[in-house]
Amino acid sequence: MKVIERAEATQSLAEYAADIDKGTVIVLDQGQPVAALVSLENADLETAFLSTDRRFLELIERSRARVRAEGGISSQEMRRRFS
Repeated sequence: MKVIERAEATQSLAEYAADIDKGTVIVLDQGQPVAALVSLENADLETAFLSTDRRFLELIERSRARVRAEGGISSQEMRRRFS
């Protein structure tokens, strides 16, 4: 992993991306993380977009909270019902 202060990030994005196989690049602004450049393995563009979309993540968390509160159907049961 590489951690760099935004003011010191003088390489081009392409140069940082070329080295992504060496690990994640975290960009700090006055010591606080503001961005990350990470390798995406086995992910398409839609997966990458949704995994960082705050509204989508909130929807998933509301769904999980509802299942915890009300119970739900296991994936095994769902498969049985649709077989």
